[in-house]
Amino acid sequence: MNDRTAPVRLVLTIEEAAERLGIGRTLMYALVSAGAVESVRIGRLRRVPTDALATYVEGLRGEAA
Repeated sequence: MNDRTAPVRLVLTIEEAAERLGIGRTLMYALVSAGAVESVRIGRLRRVPTDALATYVEGLRGEAA
């Protein structure tokens, strides 16, 4: 792997997931708590799978149709 290639991450912190969606972390925590965005526990940590963000956005698109 060269210096310009970042490793592909399968899970994100709540803050990283919020940044990717362009929302605040408080709203992201609320979406995770409500089950609107899937999350997993790894030990004591709560993480959001990257594909869960795409699934959430697709669901929003379906609601708008």
